[in-house]
Amino acid sequence: MAKVNASAAREIDAPASDIYGIIADETQRQQFLPDAYSDFTIEEGGNGAGTVTRFKLATRPGKFRECTMEVTEPDPGKTLVETDRGSSLVTTFTVTPEGDSKSRVSIATSWNGAGGIGGFFEKTFAPKALGRIYSDQLDRLNSYAVSRRSA
Repeated sequence: MAKVNASAAREIDAPASDIYGIIADETQRQQFLPDAYSDFTIEEGGNGAGTVTRFKLATRPGKFRECTMEVTEPDPGKTLVETDRGSSLVTTFTVTPEGDSKSRVSIATSWNGAGGIGGFFEKTFAPKALGRIYSDQLDRLNSYAVSRRSA
């Protein structure tokens, strides 16, 4: 089993403290999730460490991965980690200040990939597909954050 990694990063037009607060608040996060996410529910908590969410992620047309994610904050205000209770999948959100009014957000996921030919295809195609989903999510996050600042 090889480790599979997928990621995306983007500059966001809002301060890091605002962005981290939005990402840590699962109710707000639902406002900018791409269509690849469905059946999103908050099972425990709802803001930061101790939160547990459940959702389906469309990995390709007609194929879904069900996830139950538990949130930790190894570096509150900067790093939020979601660990899938049912697999090796771990997603890390990192928010870094870029001056007073901007921030850089990265989403990085890793998991233990399958072996054999299936593992080859997973390692070849899954990171690109997930990277596109994350890029869309970051674009939506930027739009959401800008609209909140304008309101």
